Amino acid sequence: MPKTRKAYVCSNCGQESAKWVGKCPACGQWNTFQEITIAPETRVSAASARVSEALPGGERRAKPIVLSQVSAHEEPRIDVCDSELNRVLGGGLVRGSLTLLGGEPGIGKSTLLLQTCLRMQQERILYVSGEESEHQIKLRADRIGTEAGHCVLFCETELERIFAELKNVKPDVVVIDSIQTIYTSTLDSAPGSLTQVRECAASILKYAKQSHIPVIIIGHITKDGSIAGPKILEHIVDTVLQFEGDNHYYYRVLRSIKNRFGSTAELGIYEMRNDGLQPVENPSGLLLTAESRELSGVAIASAIEGVRPFLIETQALVSTAAYGTPQRTSTGFDTRRLNMLLAVLEKRVGFKLAQKDVFLNIAGGIRVSDPAIDLSVIAAVLSSNVDTPIDRDVCMAGEVGLSGEIRPISRIGQRIGEAQKLGFKRMIMPASNLKGLDSSHTQIELVPVSRVEEALRNLFG
Repeated sequence: MPKTRKAYVCSNCGQESAKWVGKCPACGQWNTFQEITIAPETRVSAASARVSEALPGGERRAKPIVLSQVSAHEEPRIDVCDSELNRVLGGGLVRGSLTLLGGEPGIGKSTLLLQTCLRMQQERILYVSGEESEHQIKLRADRIGTEAGHCVLFCETELERIFAELKNVKPDVVVIDSIQTIYTSTLDSAPGSLTQVRECAASILKYAKQSHIPVIIIGHITKDGSIAGPKILEHIVDTVLQFEGDNHYYYRVLRSIKNRFGSTAELGIYEMRNDGLQPVENPSGLLLTAESRELSGVAIASAIEGVRPFLIETQALVSTAAYGTPQRTSTGFDTRRLNMLLAVLEKRVGFKLAQKDVFLNIAGGIRVSDPAIDLSVIAAVLSSNVDTPIDRDVCMAGEVGLSGEIRPISRIGQRIGEAQKLGFKRMIMPASNLKGLDSSHTQIELVPVSRVEEALRNLFG
């Protein structure tokens, strides 16, 4: 009788080893190897047989084919009836794809997928839940308020029973919530272990590819923000979506970390309401406060995530350090980049901030990685330091270099158009971007600057 064997897998990169080692030779991380049980071939073939039974028309074996004979037409996509999710996926759900949605507990992963399933009334959907009962899902569906005659619920955690039900339901789309609760009876380890997650994900991938039915799975995340389970889980799937946000804010951000069928630079923004997650078509209007009074330490930046421009509010607070070591804290912005910008402000402009606390916040609870908001960060810090407000009809965009120069940025036309649409009268931008820019139809005043000193002089006189 075949025996099981033990192996060790790095939870960070998926590297396998016959024995435990302290430092992973592949990724260099310490204490990441965990013991797994590798099932004998007879058990694995039994799980594979379940996949073959669930496939419509039986299992189809792959055959070698000459590359020149392969059809290069674009993959057909399924409209998920959600403009934000369609954008992040690259235009819709690709048939036969495996998508992983990760996020913190309570952020709204199940709500997002359930309301997406309810809106896709042209497709037959099997919603497999291993965490909630039919009654709990029904209560959430009633709160969202959409007809659900095309959506079939199945509360089960055993993979073999799920494959058996797939053959009976014959769905067009499959949703599994969540991969950490699914287990296969061919393995002796507990659900959520490295072995179970790995084997279940591989079987689901085989089913999706051979049946051309898209599968969306929900994955939990660890304390450091990574997908729970082996790192190989992210290598197996076609698309990895990250659902971010703060439970204290109404806004949720959907990012694409990996996408074999589209761009990873897209961004979707949702607003959490009592009736579910509503797509935000105009994020600039929600990310800017309606405060009429001018306040110091606030600067408006024109940012771009993916292909979408929006204006965000950069808030800064500079105060005298209460203790010996000054604090540098940022929310929604890279703290290391904030330290670099503070060094530029002190070295190139001459403002002494070494003995002051600096706190930076991107309003709305979102995280921005666009380097074009460097100029607004410096402006907000200086505004708070001298306690002088910036005009509310002024926005800015520009990357700041180490020598204090304002470097050119991308998609300047879209940034100008968004600022003009929201009623801003003046925009500070890099002088290099003005070359070749057709500003004849622009109603907003463009202020080109090449140094940080010029930008601050235009703002504060």
